Amino acid sequence: MSSIATVHALKSKNIPVIVIVVALPAVMGGLVLAAQDRYTLQVPNGLAFSDFRGYDTWQPVAVSQTEHGIKVIAANAAMIEAYRSGVPGNGKLFPEGSKIAKIEWTFKQNPESPYFVNIPDTLKSLSFIEKDSKRFPNTHGWAYAQWEYDAASDTLKPSVEGAECGYSCHSTVAAQDYTYTAYPKR
Repeated sequence: MSSIATVHALKSKNIPVIVIVVALPAVMGGLVLAAQDRYTLQVPNGLAFSDFRGYDTWQPVAVSQTEHGIKVIAANAAMIEAYRSGVPGNGKLFPEGSKIAKIEWTFKQNPESPYFVNIPDTLKSLSFIEKDSKRFPNTHGWAYAQWEYDAASDTLKPSVEGAECGYSCHSTVAAQDYTYTAYPKR
């Protein structure tokens, strides 16, 4: 084989390696760029996802189940302390800075359990509520945000209704400082 043919043969064998070496970082970079940074999300004129950093470590208030979902309602330390002191049943209001996160999943029956029990399946939505009377005076200080989860793209989409979404629904429990979820006995 001539030296030109040898060089050509070596070059052609290296082309797939070169393509992989060049393409792999581009593909991996695309995956990194495609991942959603939840902490940049915000509902129009309202709550930002970044305002609820650490929500997934908050203490549970209660759980609830709807026809199509199962939820855990968790609260930050300020709200948990207020609940423990008797709010809202004692006629007092939740303090400024109180926050709730509702994490909702679809549910399924636990196949390993020896008895009937539903467990979380696919994430469905996240809902956040915050009390800040200076920022949200038109809703007795409460602001609401809901984020629908899209499993196909692994992304959350904020509600387009803004900070006042949820207020009309929560107005029915104004006597409970606009909160549905009670703190059950432990």
